[in-house]
Amino acid sequence: MDDPTPFPTVAVIGGGPAGLIAAERLSRAGLPVTLYDRMPTPGRKFLMAGRGGLNLTHSEPLETFLGRYGTARAFLAPAIEAFPPAALRDWAAGLGQPTFVGSSGRVFPAAMKSTPLLRAWLARLQSQGVQFCLHWDWLGWDEAGRLRFRRRDGAEETAGPAATVLALGGASWPRLGSNGAWVEILSARGIAVAPLRPANCGFEVGWSEVFKQRFQGQPLKNVALSFNGRTVRGEAMVTAYGLEGGAVYALASGLRDAIATHGRAVLHINLCPDRTAADLRARLGRPRGKHSMSDFLRRALGLPPIAINLMREAVGTSLPESPDALADLARAVPIKLKAPAPLERAISTAGGIALTELDGNFMLRRLPGVFAAGEMLDWEAPTGGYLLQGTFASGAAAARGVGAWLRPQ
Repeated sequence: MDDPTPFPTVAVIGGGPAGLIAAERLSRAGLPVTLYDRMPTPGRKFLMAGRGGLNLTHSEPLETFLGRYGTARAFLAPAIEAFPPAALRDWAAGLGQPTFVGSSGRVFPAAMKSTPLLRAWLARLQSQGVQFCLHWDWLGWDEAGRLRFRRRDGAEETAGPAATVLALGGASWPRLGSNGAWVEILSARGIAVAPLRPANCGFEVGWSEVFKQRFQGQPLKNVALSFNGRTVRGEAMVTAYGLEGGAVYALASGLRDAIATHGRAVLHINLCPDRTAADLRARLGRPRGKHSMSDFLRRALGLPPIAINLMREAVGTSLPESPDALADLARAVPIKLKAPAPLERAISTAGGIALTELDGNFMLRRLPGVFAAGEMLDWEAPTGGYLLQGTFASGAAAARGVGAWLRPQ
């Protein structure tokens, strides 16, 4: 991966999944491609995503799948329909990494890791002639319209490709490469960019010192989280600063926006989602005898200490004595969220290039020959395979757009 002379037909800037799939599609079509990345190796966030099992996509019906993209559905649907979950699975299998469907419907490589997949992918790109310029930081364009880069040694280089694909990611986990520096560059060119915000993130809670010290790092298992009429089953993790976890991430966009509007949001946690209200009231209506309230709740409802103390956090140290009030609390523990976790700790980024700035081929209307894909666009989706699927599909769509742009030339 030595730095070649930077005069490609197509420049791809960004070595995440969107950039890599764009480079693969373009080089496979016979176009000379150079991929630039500011980091020493490509795919660093992709590798991070695979540490707990690489969730590539989801197996649910496509119509349901597309609904996960909210207001961006209409724009992203053609790209995802052209490169759907089945195509992504076939692509992985072609790299020697077959996939399987987990019990939740999520799709993972059989190896459950991103390293073998990324290694095979980079080998394919090299065999197709893709050139890599690593430790090259994109600075924008010069007065002649050429791409500007700063190398690791501080020297500046320029390149004049026939087309450019921007796949620079958002601004979450900046130490892995995506730092959002492109926002200022594109804004200066008149491109509308929605503010970058945390997505699929945790939230700050004002825990008491006693609760924080005792329960940070412990999970709330088999709970149901509700906000604004939507309920998600799963787990949450108590942290020193607040709450994390898949069920929290699924509600993150609504919670984040509510905090931005009202200054806070109240998340309700059902500690007993498999029990009816009537069943809870009956169990809690039995005589408590000499048992402490904590022991009574443990025996009557099977609640662990973290759940019982979460109830105390919500209402103070004294829990209600009334069986009805106690049952209602167990079914909807109110947790006041103060703020989303900082963007650099979020799994993904909301905001980015306004979708109205792009045509149907993912080309920037104000910058002919410049295409954009991946997380730097203004869309968001929950975890569960939707993030990577959208990233892959948009990168492939941008590559098709480049082909259409270059064909008449």
